[in-house]
Amino acid sequence: MPILKPTVALRNVTDITPELLKSLGTDAILLDVDNTLVPPTSKIPYDGVQEWIDKIKACGIAIVICSNNYKKRVKPFSDSVGLDCVAMSFKPTPIGFNRAKKLLKEKPESVLVVGDQIYTDILGANLAGMKSVLLVPRSEEHGFTIYIRRKLEKHIRKKIRIMDEGELYVSNGKR
Repeated sequence: MPILKPTVALRNVTDITPELLKSLGTDAILLDVDNTLVPPTSKIPYDGVQEWIDKIKACGIAIVICSNNYKKRVKPFSDSVGLDCVAMSFKPTPIGFNRAKKLLKEKPESVLVVGDQIYTDILGANLAGMKSVLLVPRSEEHGFTIYIRRKLEKHIRKKIRIMDEGELYVSNGKR
């Protein structure tokens, strides 16, 4: 289970605060797209996402989108929110995470991966030596592979405590 365990679990990306990022030693964030920033296949971010991106960037935290989706899906969206992207990341392998890390010129321990899937985002972050935030999926997705991944995640998610809004992560594991 530890390789499938996130550093932190939250409801929404907008629950990630500058204080939380500081407590995690974060200098950069790698963001998933679908069900993290935007409903699957949509081009319009969830409410508050653009403002959150602007706030985090204003704090000096670099952000890159890191998605398994094709460039034709990811690039127009990343451009619309003012972020660089790495498409076709091959998560959970560290390939895409390492490409993004080089783009950011950051060490793995200062990078935070944020996403909604345990078997891609969280497993990949752990394999790449990065911290992670697991989000609650906000929209229903369709398709056989996502159905299987969500079924497999179900028992793991039951063991993960979602932090309350405003709660800070403490590195000794106690909150």
